[in-house]
Amino acid sequence: MSEGESSSYARLKAHKSLAEILKTAVSFERTARDFYTALAPRVGKNIRYLVEELAAEEQRHFDLFSELMARPDLEAQVGELVETPTSDARFSDCIQLPELGENPDDQAVLQYALGREHTAMEQYASLAESAPDGPIRELFRYLADEETQHKNELEKLYYSVVHSGGV
Repeated sequence: MSEGESSSYARLKAHKSLAEILKTAVSFERTARDFYTALAPRVGKNIRYLVEELAAEEQRHFDLFSELMARPDLEAQVGELVETPTSDARFSDCIQLPELGENPDDQAVLQYALGREHTAMEQYASLAESAPDGPIRELFRYLADEETQHKNELEKLYYSVVHSGGV
């Protein structure tokens, strides 16, 4: 390969189609929804409401991405290449779930949820910057803001559970 070819390959490798990104996001949200749904009956009563809320939130995100991918008016935009976020590997890794056991403790659940929200926040914020103007960019902006709010709420709850002896 000549020098020009390798730099072209590197530029292409640093980009993904919005379709690929949306498929990963759908998997990310589906996996989280299923994880939190299965986890809810195994956690203590003091955070069960939170795990149920997280499952419902992930379902809403899954629905948003699924609806967006099905829109025929966005076919051309979904094929466009966007810069692959630096958080992409961590985002994809979140599809792999931790084993929290039959009776997971509140701190472990909150740590996992915090890490997941932080990763999603970074990913969606980065995608909002690189996606072309339109509904997909707006969805990424909306989700980045929502994930930031959830992360802030989880941090308060985590502090309460870990440092103050409970909710």
